[in-house]
Amino acid sequence: MSKRPDKLSEDDRVLWNLVARTARPLKGRAVVDIPDLAAEPRPTAAQTPQPVANAPGTAKPKVQHVTHRLDEPTLDKLQKGRLPIEGRVDLHGMTQDEAYSLLFSFLHRAHAGGIRYVLVITGKGSSSGGDGVLRRAVPAWLSTPAFRPLVSSHDHAARNHGGSGALYIRLRRVRS
Repeated sequence: MSKRPDKLSEDDRVLWNLVARTARPLKGRAVVDIPDLAAEPRPTAAQTPQPVANAPGTAKPKVQHVTHRLDEPTLDKLQKGRLPIEGRVDLHGMTQDEAYSLLFSFLHRAHAGGIRYVLVITGKGSSSGGDGVLRRAVPAWLSTPAFRPLVSSHDHAARNHGGSGALYIRLRRVRS
């Protein structure tokens, strides 16, 4: 029997956080918030900034837009068809570069048109025995600075809309 290492590698930690985010608690159990450890690399001791006393005139940093998971009532309405999906894009068979540019232009046009809910079909990508490049990449793209002004939240689609090979995306409201 081999001894399990106490520390996870960075790749294992990222994978575990992705899996832990998709798990749902048992009935009667509280939801545990999983911090996003994959977003920022850990600084070394030499790179760790030293705390600075509150100097007068120091402004607080601006809060970045953050994408969240869809709330349960909204997700339920989308799954049952009670909330309309106003647009959809299929990224099957595309390279990452093609898919990225198509997704960005599609979401930009949908956001400008005042659309709130769209369906992005990535495919499951199981033909090569892997997890699917776009299936893994698209959720990561949605939290990048380019997509943050457009995307409010996203979550995996219901089985009738493509299951784990598709995503529901709620776009931010257009500011007047």
